[in-house]
Amino acid sequence: MALEFMGIDPGTNDGNCPAAWVDQKTADLVFQGWKADEETEEECRADSPRPDHEAVVRVPARMIPIIRKACDEAERRAQFL
Repeated sequence: MALEFMGIDPGTNDGNCPAAWVDQKTADLVFQGWKADEETEEECRADSPRPDHEAVVRVPARMIPIIRKACDEAERRAQFL
């Protein structure tokens, strides 16, 4: 897998999280974020059961420009798959 780094949360103090990447081969989006709390997990399960191999993560709204950049790049790459 070859991931292209799109950016990290501009509000992070320690440079660890959250972050976004685009898989250069599949155009999949990859997110690192905060593990969702149980209340969020429950609300998400009500709409979409979550299998054990999936996770619910939360990323801050201030990352919208980075996520938009990642979506644009993924869409561009997907045209060539």
